[in-house]
Amino acid sequence: MTQPVSRTRLAVACALLLATTGALAQVPAQRPAPPPVSTGDTARPMPPAQLADFGAYVERARKTFDVPGIAVAIVKDGRVVMEQGFGLRELGKSDKVDAHTLFAIASNTKAFTAAALQQLAEQGKLDMDDRVIEHLPWFRMSDPYVTHEMRIRDLLAHRSGLSLGAGDLLYWPPTTYTTREVVERLAKVPIRNSFRAGYAYDNILFAVATLVIEQASGQSYADYVREHIFEPVGMDESLIDKTYLKPGMDVATGHAKADFKDLKPVPPMAWLNDPGAGGIYASVHDLAKWMNVQLAGGVLPGTGADGKPRRLFSEKSQHEMWSMLTPITINKPPVPELAPLTPNFFGYGESWFLSDYRGRKLVWHTGGWPGMVSRVTLVPELRLGVVVLTNAESGAAFNAITYRVLDAYLNPEHKTDWVAAYDKAVKKAEAKADDSFARHEAARDKGSKPSLPLAGYAGTYRDPWYGDVVVSQEHGKLRLRFSRTPQLVGTMQPWQHDTFTVRWDDRTLNADAFISFALDEDGHVREALMQPISPLTDFSFDFQDLRLAPVKQDEKGRSTR
Repeated sequence: MTQPVSRTRLAVACALLLATTGALAQVPAQRPAPPPVSTGDTARPMPPAQLADFGAYVERARKTFDVPGIAVAIVKDGRVVMEQGFGLRELGKSDKVDAHTLFAIASNTKAFTAAALQQLAEQGKLDMDDRVIEHLPWFRMSDPYVTHEMRIRDLLAHRSGLSLGAGDLLYWPPTTYTTREVVERLAKVPIRNSFRAGYAYDNILFAVATLVIEQASGQSYADYVREHIFEPVGMDESLIDKTYLKPGMDVATGHAKADFKDLKPVPPMAWLNDPGAGGIYASVHDLAKWMNVQLAGGVLPGTGADGKPRRLFSEKSQHEMWSMLTPITINKPPVPELAPLTPNFFGYGESWFLSDYRGRKLVWHTGGWPGMVSRVTLVPELRLGVVVLTNAESGAAFNAITYRVLDAYLNPEHKTDWVAAYDKAVKKAEAKADDSFARHEAARDKGSKPSLPLAGYAGTYRDPWYGDVVVSQEHGKLRLRFSRTPQLVGTMQPWQHDTFTVRWDDRTLNADAFISFALDEDGHVREALMQPISPLTDFSFDFQDLRLAPVKQDEKGRSTR
């Protein structure tokens, strides 16, 4: 079975990369303020000659990677070079993507969360090195030392000791937990690594950052971002989550490949209980303004009443956001054609990835969730920025487009066909996924049978951090339901011995899993463990972290442990 490349919520999923030590450097001497930022559409500079065929190049990327719609904006020296849409908002419909089409930007939201915290630090409402428990006294990690030492800055740096995507099932796919409940349950999420010893991407600590912002500001996260970031920057099209989306709005529909094969629309979703990790919908028109403010060192368009430049945040704050906190190991490129992208340094700051390309520092991030992935890339030395938003799950598409733009400014004498290079990498990943499933098939004892009748596996199972998962017998089959996640409902089929496969009803999740039951000495289920079947399943399906124990019933039918 062929399983194409999955979504890339993790920014580094399609990057190639390195490790280096990254202590926070001293703040440089104050530089003269940059010139006022222009975010209007007048007097646009001409794009480089290498981008003369850019429209055709984007269309080829769209078709190669099966992406219905793409929007791109390029800014240079405070001015918009281009903002344009390509393709369709939704397959089967005629509405076209344009510069004002809203996309879910997912983890590109994290940079807004960092900016909000830095603003509050400048106002004296917090310090980035404050302990989290100074602002949220009830906050707990599963390790008391980490609880005590976790600083606000740590929430943004992916160095907590949590494993990749740990706890994501508490909010994604959408759950009925509140943000407070998500963070409270963090106390039971296992810590697999040493505190501040290495990089592992997480989303759940941005739920903690969300609550810190709300505690310090006295506003909801959405209200704070709208008032203190969107409005000053002029991002009047952007929204915090899908609850603000109305029929008839210029909004892209996400698309995912059901069973890793057939591209289908997926409904919009909201991270209402972890908005600081990925709650924003935005257009490239608005994100061009955001990039220009970032590239101007936090300077906003226009001047204040005192005639001085207005600022979104200080130069010191930007320096901290763009300074490496967590080094990241460089991986060997999956195909030789991508070797030129291997950086000399690679790491993570406060909600930004930091690396280099052709001798220039890059400040960037990607985002992804069901049906949409995106990338924002800044080249501070050139005051150059490019954003690519897509309504399908192809990191290859946004990378191929991003690097064509970067080459136009950094390597104008040479044109690399990044579409072809990434297409080769995608096909190699597909082949590896096929090999992985073939190994499972080869190891399977097809003649084996479950130890128990199906009814013996039915019941409620409880994980310490997620909560309840229910196995029920319906019409001669076992069905599995995650009690707080409406989308995670599926049918179980025997695989071998006491291991079953779970095939989710929503085939666009691409997250089918194994569930294995361990029996006690009396032949009763003692524990159940889960594991994604495909290596291409998004890391946020952290089934492997679940430890499901059967919930016993007392004589009155109440659940006990």
